[in-house]
Amino acid sequence: MRLLFLGDVVGRSGREAVIRELPGMRQRLAPDFVVLNGENAAGGFGITEAIYESLVDAGVDVVTLGNHAFDQRETLVFIERVDNLLRPLNYPKGTPGRGAGIFTARNGGRVLVINVMGVAKMEALADPFAAVDQELDSCPLKTGCDASLIDFHAELTSEKMGFGHYVDGRTSLMAGTHTHVPTADHRILDGGTAYVTDAGMCGDYDSVIGMDKEEPLNRFLRKIPLGRFTPATGPATVTGIAVLTDGETGLALKVAPVRIGGRLEPAWPEW
Repeated sequence: MRLLFLGDVVGRSGREAVIRELPGMRQRLAPDFVVLNGENAAGGFGITEAIYESLVDAGVDVVTLGNHAFDQRETLVFIERVDNLLRPLNYPKGTPGRGAGIFTARNGGRVLVINVMGVAKMEALADPFAAVDQELDSCPLKTGCDASLIDFHAELTSEKMGFGHYVDGRTSLMAGTHTHVPTADHRILDGGTAYVTDAGMCGDYDSVIGMDKEEPLNRFLRKIPLGRFTPATGPATVTGIAVLTDGETGLALKVAPVRIGGRLEPAWPEW
């Protein structure tokens, strides 16, 4: 099975780049399943129903979220109506929506998708390690699903790497999100799980993690906010990770970065 995971979409520039590029990426790579992190899609903070629908219409199968999951109040309502919008699994009991689900890929395979959030220098949520255990144990590779993917939305590289080793051998892909900078450590871990510390963002990289440079620089230099953070509006790079899984085990056979457009050097799988 071919999986495609795209990093955090930031603002209009990132949204428009995904909507423009994804149909061609689908033709060229022929992914069976596409997951995208959309927690910064609405002006950098959260997601709206209209934006969610536009991403799904472009070819995204599941949209994951993160610490900005409910910055747009309407998300509290519409997340209950749709099956393929996931918020972090380890939010408190009673939080609208769900953190995991089993979906049908284009080739007919079953794909488990889990969205979970780290706790180091983040919100004080439930233990992500214990939370993911329950989902992976209840839906193991090959008996419960044909492939699985975890979006681990976390701040610290150490927590992401530790989490990757913890789930190694139990999931097809663990992709880190949240820090918006694509790391060069994509690889297949010893147990067969494809891993990357951060998949990067779909946004304008002539920015400060997707935001227009002026206000972040002002706060670094003067420590006094003069305005709101607003997404940069230049040409965006669509950034993510592609994985080819083994039909027998559900584990990864190949992993490669994906970068199209904008300012970053292009990258594409050679398979």
